[in-house]
Amino acid sequence: MTDPHALFADWMAEATKTEPNDPNAMCLATATPDGRPSARMVLLKGQDARGFVFYTNLDSRKGGELAANPRAALCFHWKTLARSVRVEGPVEPVTAEEADAYFATRARPSRIGAWASKQSRPLEGRWALEKAVAEYTLKFGLGEIPRPPHWSGFRVLPERIEFWRDMPFRLHERRVFHRTDEGWREELLYP
Repeated sequence: MTDPHALFADWMAEATKTEPNDPNAMCLATATPDGRPSARMVLLKGQDARGFVFYTNLDSRKGGELAANPRAALCFHWKTLARSVRVEGPVEPVTAEEADAYFATRARPSRIGAWASKQSRPLEGRWALEKAVAEYTLKFGLGEIPRPPHWSGFRVLPERIEFWRDMPFRLHERRVFHRTDEGWREELLYP
């Protein structure tokens, strides 16, 4: 049986070679507290046998939706490879150590932006964001920029992973892996 995490890593490695922009881009779908779907593009920042990691402002719309309903779906689409991967499962916060370590790798302007942006809330005008960026740039000067308390990450713990490959005459290949107590169970689906 194939390990879906190893298969994903292989596909991501291929996409990194062929996709012109952001091969780690994925659509993240959450649900509002009353069950309405909500989707947006984010970047995958880590993947291993535990799950798929992304980072965000916890006060953002997605942060609030995940706090209220900690389940998500991801969709990767690599047009150059004619492949996609869908992931579904519960979501857990990353550890503070993981968030700190990733935050430290971000470019300095991105770290300033994490402090300055009130993500998903109304913006009076572009000047308000630029003013906040200038204020935090002055505040931190040349010193270290700590991770804001409202900024961290989430790990999607996959219960289901589907690999889709384009095939001639729309007879696509669909391989689905379901997590069980014994490991992963694989099945094929009709296209």
